[in-house]
Amino acid sequence: MAEAQLDLGEDKTLLLVDDDEPFLKRLAKAMEKRGFLVETADSVAGGKAVATARPPAYAVVDLRLEDGNGLDVVETLRDKRPDSRIVVLTGYGAIATAVAAVKIGATDYLSKPADATDITNALLATNDELPPPPENPMSADRVRWEHIQRVYELCDRNVSETARRLNMHRRTLQRILAKRSPK
Repeated sequence: MAEAQLDLGEDKTLLLVDDDEPFLKRLAKAMEKRGFLVETADSVAGGKAVATARPPAYAVVDLRLEDGNGLDVVETLRDKRPDSRIVVLTGYGAIATAVAAVKIGATDYLSKPADATDITNALLATNDELPPPPENPMSADRVRWEHIQRVYELCDRNVSETARRLNMHRRTLQRILAKRSPK
């Protein structure tokens, strides 16, 4: 998609809410290059404050933030500006959270890692069309590996607890963790 051809409408305001600072800065820069007027927040409280004071036309909100759930920001934004287009981003992709995000009013739901093009396509897709599929989607092996790594981190890097929660043999998990991530 050529940057000059984007039709953002008259209101180009975009709120980005994510507690991953390097990702937030990179995404903000990429979205500014695409013509958006970007405002960022790194917490639920910050996102809700911006959504209340200056409700944007577009928003990209991370689901899990250090101080709570990004869906709280989505709800605030829906109350203040019902016509806003909201994409919920998360590294914790699950059907239940995707359904919750859409029911609350998110326009779309993307799993990390999502790049600026995927996010822009999701923000600008009309209600009756799906955005194009990502250019380089993660392989099934990579998705599995990412899930295992996430559970491992959530279990404070405890192999036995992670294996129990994943219903997997401890030695099998150790072999998986010893390997490099798949492409």
